[in-house]
Amino acid sequence: MQVTVEVFRYDPDTDESRFDTFVREVDPKDRVLDVMMAIKDEEDGTIAFRKSCAHGVCGSCAMEINGLNCLACQVLIQDLKSKRIRIRPIKGMKVLRDLIVDMEAFFAGLEKVKPYFIPGEPAPATEYHQSVKDRAIFDETTKCIMCGSCTTSCPSFRWFNREFIGPAAFVKAHRFIFDSRDGGNEERLGVLDDKNGLWRCHSIYNCTDACPREIDITKAIGDLKRYVVIHR
Repeated sequence: MQVTVEVFRYDPDTDESRFDTFVREVDPKDRVLDVMMAIKDEEDGTIAFRKSCAHGVCGSCAMEINGLNCLACQVLIQDLKSKRIRIRPIKGMKVLRDLIVDMEAFFAGLEKVKPYFIPGEPAPATEYHQSVKDRAIFDETTKCIMCGSCTTSCPSFRWFNREFIGPAAFVKAHRFIFDSRDGGNEERLGVLDDKNGLWRCHSIYNCTDACPREIDITKAIGDLKRYVVIHR
């Protein structure tokens, strides 16, 4: 089948942007990333975009495809149900070149919630033990690959407040706050119970819809809100 691919271009040297159009013969089961690679290899080697694993694990190829945040390596041409494909960088981040954005604000939000294990006191004599039931509480939020699709789909971050730490940070906070082995919850509560924290979320569900790992992010945020209300 033949598709028309419109790719956002941005040149930081001239501060000019445009869409370049490419007409390609593709297999319906090709992924958008396959098409982008073919365009780069065969038509325009100057197109800049991130990619790495190409299997939905690294999160590098997050893009806005026909208006929705997706991983280009996960989206099949046939699933777009359109012969016109418009590809833009994810919104809410400074565009560095073409489809590459500056992820600094995204990772700054993650850092604020201390997304790492903080040992409780006193430390156990041997390893930390955890039941299957306790593990199940936060199992889903361990799946985050930090692609940024959720945070940049959120209107609170994308349009109104770049200081808002965003859905991805909440997912990471959930993963450690509900881990029975972790002892750092007090250090995270102040960040979550803040004007740029949980209460900036209005449960619009954009983040859940955008997540390529199918994490129920809105539910995780609800869990955190209840936790903060009870423990603050």
